[in-house]
This record gives sequence, structure tokens and C-alpha cells, in this order.
Amino acid sequence: MIDMLVRLYDLPPAADAYRTVTEQGVILRRPWGYERHILAHWVGEHFSPKWVSEAKVAFGRQPVSAFMATREKEILGFCCYETTGKGYFGPTGVKESERGGGLGKALLFKALEAMRDEGYSYAVIGGVGPREFYERACGAFEIPGSDPGIFADLLPDP
Repeated sequence: MIDMLVRLYDLPPAADAYRTVTEQGVILRRPWGYERHILAHWVGEHFSPKWVSEAKVAFGRQPVSAFMATREKEILGFCCYETTGKGYFGPTGVKESERGGGLGKALLFKALEAMRDEGYSYAVIGGVGPREFYERACGAFEIPGSDPGIFADLLPDP
């Protein structure tokens, strides 16, 4: 899977993405340290053990380098940055029943804006799955020669 690059100094406005999810009753926020086990458990239920590890890494940073989308105290999606490597966005995921409603885009922008605010000019989206999504949402483009990138020696799950 390829890596993609995002110009953080040239992000499109995110106001519409935030408004869309807010109108659905969604709250976008960083998790608190005491919610680490809750988010890690949720990620494990919906995604891979590797993503659980990365979500836990996010809690070792201040501020926590993760965001989550909640509605009525239920987690609907999450995203992390700076967990795989410096300047990296991801992992990110949205509960299957909530996909297509704009949560992924809103979470993406929360993380990318945070990275920009922390001084980065660019972000790497590593091991991209939905390439077209990132192209449309934030103007990401392929980094030539990036497959397999840092994931070349990925250990299998037990």
C-alpha cells in the first residue's frame, strides 16, 4: 500500500465537515487519559490489534495525539497521528454503521489541523487504503516509491 503526502499549509476549509457531523449530534474531541482503555477496547472490537497498539501510543503524548467522534457517549470513530512515525497521520476508522456520513473526513481534518498547529508543513498518510477519499478530502497525493515504505517488515498478528 502506498503512502500519501498532504500539504498542511494548503488544507481546504473544514467548517462544512464539522457542521455536517455536529448536526448529526456528534462531538469531536481528544480523549482524556483516563479513557485510554475505553478507546483501545473499542478500536480492538472494530479494527486490528496493531491499531490498538497505535491508539495506545497516542496517549503517551501531550496533548493526546488522537481524536474521537462520539454521540450520546458512544464512540463512532477515531483517528490518531504521530503514532506510527513522526509526521504520520493514522490509523483512523469509523464504525461500519456510521460510514458515509462525514465522520471520517471530520476526524481527518481534526488531526491534520492539529499537526499543522504543532508546526508541521506536511503530513504522511501511511499505507493508504481509500486513496480516492484522501485525494478528494484533503488533496493528498502519492509519494513515489513509497510501497511498502516503513511497513516492509510488518510482523504478523499472533
